[in-house]
Amino acid sequence: MDPRPPLRSALLSRRGAVAGSALVALLVSGGVFAELAMSDSEGQARTGGHPVNAGPVSAGPADARPASPPPVRPDGGSVMQIMAHPDDDLFFMNPDTGQSLRSGRPMTSVYVTAGEADGVNSPPVKKGERRPAADRAAYAEARQNGIRGAYAQMATGDRAGSWTRRSIPTAGGGTAELDTLDAHPGIHLVWVQLREAETILGKQPHSLRGLWNGQTGALASQIASGSPAHAFTYTKDQVVKTLAGLMERFRPTHVRTMDPTPGLDGKPGKIIDHQDHIYSARFAQAALQEYARSANHPDFSVQTYFGYNTSHLPHTFPKAAADAKAAVVETYAWMDPDDNYCASAAGCGDRKVAPDPHGNNWAESIRYSRTNSTSWLTSGADGSLWAFGVLNQRLAVWHKPPGANSTWDAPGLLPGDGMDPGVSATRLADGRLAVFGTRTLLGAEPGGYQREAVATVQRPDGTFGPWRSLGAPRTSGAPGAGGTDGVFDMSTPSAAVDGTGKLTVFLRGADRRLHSATLTGDGDWTPWTSLGGAALIGDPVAATDGAGRVHVFSSTPSSMATWVQRDPGAPMPARAEDTGLPPNTTGLSAHADGAGVRVYYRAADSGDVRSVLFTGARPAAPIGLGGTSGYGMVGAAGPLVAGRAASGALATAEPGTDGTRWAADSGILFTGAPSAVADGRGAVAAAIGLDGRLYWTRAAGPGSPAAPWQPASD
Repeated sequence: MDPRPPLRSALLSRRGAVAGSALVALLVSGGVFAELAMSDSEGQARTGGHPVNAGPVSAGPADARPASPPPVRPDGGSVMQIMAHPDDDLFFMNPDTGQSLRSGRPMTSVYVTAGEADGVNSPPVKKGERRPAADRAAYAEARQNGIRGAYAQMATGDRAGSWTRRSIPTAGGGTAELDTLDAHPGIHLVWVQLREAETILGKQPHSLRGLWNGQTGALASQIASGSPAHAFTYTKDQVVKTLAGLMERFRPTHVRTMDPTPGLDGKPGKIIDHQDHIYSARFAQAALQEYARSANHPDFSVQTYFGYNTSHLPHTFPKAAADAKAAVVETYAWMDPDDNYCASAAGCGDRKVAPDPHGNNWAESIRYSRTNSTSWLTSGADGSLWAFGVLNQRLAVWHKPPGANSTWDAPGLLPGDGMDPGVSATRLADGRLAVFGTRTLLGAEPGGYQREAVATVQRPDGTFGPWRSLGAPRTSGAPGAGGTDGVFDMSTPSAAVDGTGKLTVFLRGADRRLHSATLTGDGDWTPWTSLGGAALIGDPVAATDGAGRVHVFSSTPSSMATWVQRDPGAPMPARAEDTGLPPNTTGLSAHADGAGVRVYYRAADSGDVRSVLFTGARPAAPIGLGGTSGYGMVGAAGPLVAGRAASGALATAEPGTDGTRWAADSGILFTGAPSAVADGRGAVAAAIGLDGRLYWTRAAGPGSPAAPWQPASD
């Protein structure tokens, strides 16, 4: 269990960070990373007598130690990525993957399946050509070689960088392969090597989906040729224990997975993501619950990513950025099969990918399927600041009392686990705060899985009560529902209070429509009501204008939809209005601006930030905020805008008379999107780092640059 008690009015102190000098001392003295790089002949992984990747591959002894965690982590945190297949990270998590690798911080990528597919390492054969013979073990090895080359290229610039490979015992009772990049011993690859489904959505009982749902009692392995790991068979519980054990061993402060609940695609009207993506993410969710209950784990956050369903959405990146992303895939795809730089008989990469390293528009975009809110930072009626996030699958609350010289309290954690990443907050008419999110409920029965929206409202004494379930729209997996029951796709909720004090919360359901629920005078919530708006993507955002009317905005594949309350207290419209704006990259943020509401978005195919003022359903002309092609949502308040630069760095912008100035801090890696709020002394922006710390900055007013980003507390 987490050692800290529930949140009280005085927030509790967090575990201290280890100074960088202490890490240096550890590495110099031999430490865990040096130990992983020790050389020994036992357990060396070879193919045909040749080491994997050019240059000798050292191999340590088979690791029989208990999965004990490293004693320290450097400032900046440690990342773990859990994927189904080799290349999921390159297509769907990059450029975040590359940014982490280049940062020098520890990173571990875990591949749950062997990715053996049909065992044929070849592009599609043309009519009349002979199809190469299938060899699943060799194809799995070739994909491993391709990932090792791509990671070495991203981390060192040399695809042929050498790796130490060894077999390690897993907490599930089997073995896995652990690879360590010799030039950067904090970079690891872990190959669990379970059998893959070999079909995107087809019914294959012997698969991760079948194991999760109880269609099969155990799933066998597919060990890659040349791997030092050994064959095994895992039950569902053993897979969860294996992943949780890896978390306890490497102690990540940030975990990336694919989307465990992808929505319906607009064209075929069905889930199009790979079943292995979905169920590897669900196994990771179950393991994260175990990790959160383990002793002495660091605070951690989670980020999930769109998979195949990003194919038909507007592009996130300009061409140059998409080409750079695809260039890494080209290394993995082994574009020149005559160049056997890895000295492996199995080949140096995945030739199935070679015909199109961009995939199905995958290199053109990156999209987060959670942590999309930009309204998690807010001010209290007394001028205090409050920030809300999810750490350890629980609500984390940071508080800064009023006053220019006050400091942020360390975060406290609210009771109630299973929280999905991403929350939003709003201030009620009486000055209290309300926080909204979603959580995942994992049942003991086969396939037990449920998601629901939740809310907590601040008590008069400043503390927060327990989560209250708001259920889910019937089309988003609510118990007993038909239609799209079982999809469980829901956006992060967004809430607003109108001029009469009425609080309404909005979310996108699995049917890709907007749904709302309202807090009644007796403290109950109304059932979810559909407000239409078919084909919604991304997360809706709500804000209240100066006249007390609530506005809601959400992206569609071709434009932006809006709902505008006719008068304060009136019901929200039952249908959406098309704004006529061009396609955007789907992430929106909004705040009151005089008599209207200002919305911020990124333009498709460029990532440049635009803002547009709404006083009704039709917008004014969009305004560009300078050339800062990036990705993800931006937080904005007053003159201050914060978001990701093209490099992924945390950047701030202040519009001035001489144009918009952008400044980036490449030293801070963060999750989700920044948030911003105006207060009596200007505007404040905040972001949650991959190390579990809150970072913040302040801009005094128009024309004043933002202060340097700094941690809110030690």
